[in-house]
Amino acid sequence: MLASLDSFKCRASLAVGGRSFDIFRIAALESAGVGDVSRLPFSLKVLLENLLRHEDGRFVTRATITALAGRRAGDKSAQEIAIMPARVLLQDFTGVPAVVDLAAMRAAIQRLGGDPRRINPRQPAELVIDHSVQVDRFGEPTAFAYNAEVEFARNRERYAFLRWGQTAFRNFKAVPPDTGIVHQVNLEYLARVVFTEETNGSRLAYPDTLVGTDSHTTMINGLGVVGWGVGGIEAEAAMLGQPLSMLIPEVVGFKLFGALPEGTTATDAVLTVTQILRKKGVVGKFVEFYGSGLSHLSLADRATIANMAPEYGATVGFFPVDAETLNYLRCTARSAELIQLVEAYTRAQGLFREDNTPEPIFSDRLELDLSTVESSLAGPKRPQDRVPLRQSKTLFRRDLLAMLHGSASPSRADSIGRWIRDGGRPEAAPAELLQSDYIGQPAPAVALQLDGAGGELRHGSVVISAITSCTNTSNPAVMLAAGLLAKKAVARGLKTKPWVKTSLAPGSKVVTDYLKATGLMPFLEALRFHLVGYGCTTCIGNSGPLPEAVTAAIKKGELVATAVLSGNRNFEGRINPMVRANYLASPPLVVAYAVAGSMDIDLYNEPLGHDTDGQPVYLREIWPSQAEVKEALQQSARPEMFLKAYADVFQGDDHWQSLAVPAGDLYQWDPGSTYIKNPPYFDGMTKTPVPLTDILGARVLARLGDSVTTDHISPAGSIDAAGPAGQYLLAHGVTEKDFNSYGARRGNHEVMVRGTFANLRLRNQLAPDTEGGWTLHLPSREKKTIFEAAMKYQQENVPLIIIAGKEYGTGSSRDWAAKGPRLLGVRAAIAESFERIHRTNLVAMGILPLQFMPGENRDGLGLTGFESFDLLGITVGLQPGKKITIHAVGDDGVRKTFTAIARVDTPEEVEYYRHGGILPYVLRQLL
Repeated sequence: MLASLDSFKCRASLAVGGRSFDIFRIAALESAGVGDVSRLPFSLKVLLENLLRHEDGRFVTRATITALAGRRAGDKSAQEIAIMPARVLLQDFTGVPAVVDLAAMRAAIQRLGGDPRRINPRQPAELVIDHSVQVDRFGEPTAFAYNAEVEFARNRERYAFLRWGQTAFRNFKAVPPDTGIVHQVNLEYLARVVFTEETNGSRLAYPDTLVGTDSHTTMINGLGVVGWGVGGIEAEAAMLGQPLSMLIPEVVGFKLFGALPEGTTATDAVLTVTQILRKKGVVGKFVEFYGSGLSHLSLADRATIANMAPEYGATVGFFPVDAETLNYLRCTARSAELIQLVEAYTRAQGLFREDNTPEPIFSDRLELDLSTVESSLAGPKRPQDRVPLRQSKTLFRRDLLAMLHGSASPSRADSIGRWIRDGGRPEAAPAELLQSDYIGQPAPAVALQLDGAGGELRHGSVVISAITSCTNTSNPAVMLAAGLLAKKAVARGLKTKPWVKTSLAPGSKVVTDYLKATGLMPFLEALRFHLVGYGCTTCIGNSGPLPEAVTAAIKKGELVATAVLSGNRNFEGRINPMVRANYLASPPLVVAYAVAGSMDIDLYNEPLGHDTDGQPVYLREIWPSQAEVKEALQQSARPEMFLKAYADVFQGDDHWQSLAVPAGDLYQWDPGSTYIKNPPYFDGMTKTPVPLTDILGARVLARLGDSVTTDHISPAGSIDAAGPAGQYLLAHGVTEKDFNSYGARRGNHEVMVRGTFANLRLRNQLAPDTEGGWTLHLPSREKKTIFEAAMKYQQENVPLIIIAGKEYGTGSSRDWAAKGPRLLGVRAAIAESFERIHRTNLVAMGILPLQFMPGENRDGLGLTGFESFDLLGITVGLQPGKKITIHAVGDDGVRKTFTAIARVDTPEEVEYYRHGGILPYVLRQLL
């Protein structure tokens, strides 16, 4: 690290247990008269220290430091700051393309006369292989071993490539598969909280900060570490030593007080927080939690809330370091020296929270009495749509009406549709609308046989019940609650319904250790919740195929089947293509719904099932008390479990060790590979960028609605054999059973570009009677797949644009949701609003995000998508927030003119766009 200019003379010494560290003392700014920094939110203090340590007169100046230090309540600063994270965190779905890009950059820099060995991570980069395991086998003791074997067979080529990266690149480490979920491994092992570094002959201490190629990187905020999700390409720039530009964020203070009541869990708290913050609107802002309620939340509870920051829209959901942080570090077997340093450093820097700590000065405030939280789910399509458990049956029926569209009683179809469109509340609906008669009966119960057991599927039948995802499996309290509920259910003779695909996919091996130590694992297994893998499974779309009989029944009855999962994502089409309604829930509720077998049930008043004497069993009878959970916690996660789990975390098993590793500084691309290919981002690249030009004669590739997710744009799940990507793989000799998933094939741009906008649930309004990746080629209006149409447009030299509604690109931080459109020829996206990370990714790939003016949208402007578009004002000079004039000419020759705001938000982003993206920009800096 280059020495800081230290204009404010903040460098000082800190003695800790006989050791001496240099630090950049934040309080010195207040002594110098530069703002009341002691009352800054804790998260901004961390950013301020980062600026002090990296002051170089170019990216970080006295002015930027002063602007941040002097921030006041209500400020909406236009000041750009440049943050250099201490490290970068990757998972394999997003990490593989990042390493592919680094390998491609090495090849490109050599072609341009540079040294390929200059392409290395400048910051520590750690990758956890966790997104590739799929639930192929479940409900039996051999499930884990089988799924792990299949995972290696499917992904051997990818894993060998990552092992090459370990040897070829400095500062890069990979955690092998079957270890855990990236965010839980980060929380339990990788996070330092306070970093140390030998620099210029001294030992420097500073806060651990990071960015990660997964939205849920924010989980680490629960440990007092500032970190957030970015696109893979932005993470690559950080790895290569480029600072991340951002505007000084507004910080919303969220006061928590009280304690969770009986019958609720941290999952219920996070679903409540998510709903409140989504309603408030915190996109692009920091949320910082404070108040006495923090002392009633375990570190795992805090991490659960922090994990869901992408769902409530914030950049971070931050919890400051306090006594509970230190307790967690002890529990997870961090060294005594580190724990001592964390306490001494954070106290010295005013970063240690106590109940009597003065309230920071926030931009805005919210509060929640934790005692008012109630048992909840979220769904059926968005994580912010909280469903109180007491209303779950009624609200399911309401949502089912919407999903069935016109299949309800014809005489009521108009009123039902109008009621739903108006955001009708259950109590405002005519009572008969919520009765089964008015749900309609397009599909009576469909009988099925599974392994000799009979059953019937109906609308609302739960066909997937998964304890999965980093959100909850990091939390011993909710995992033990699931085990305790299972124990009581088994004691009463309850069983899971035969049509339910059950799975247990913990985020680390510690989870199974403490479930076994408490004697609860056998009861989960008795309900068929066997271990299926250590990784991100159902939540990412790796739920695997449903049993054939279940799939056949769903198709036969055109049923709205449901999934219940302890995850953080439930967007339509994500969990499983056969499941239309997906609900997030706590692990014990996941178990309960597996027993009930249906979402169309009132768990407060209707029994889950009947015991061996034929007596009804209600959820309240088997729900574990807080005292029971606390007693189990005392027997659970212990430091020795963490020492054992992470003793050889980077070594891997025999599968990993036996991989053949290519050698050399340059990767030897295999032209026959269907997993790893040299991407075309640097083809034809020159040493200097070509001048920017206006976009003329553009056509609309897709006209989309609100809340189009990155899953819609670039699916991560199964590959349809009939689609362009499936046809490509078949043509290259890959059988359908070996397709793997889009996520696993992100290192092959040929597959990914063909999968762009290929989600089976995508609705392109340009082709209104279709679902999936279809569009109309213009002006011929010939129906084609989006890939086929884009290739024809490229032959015709026609640039493309996307038109969308609100929250375009919501969901996972998926770089291929920007890379894919760019390779299709998309030059701009015009939307009412953008999800934060996706907007950044678009700029990073040289796609111009344009936002309609306030109060305007595609419908109000009468944009059908059949027009030809000219986007003017780019050639004469692009600036942050510049208003771009747009002419849209219809087939009838009528011209509509409107303006849109260029969402290149910082001068640095303008540079990225001018260079054609962040990768060419960084490469040119290294030449």
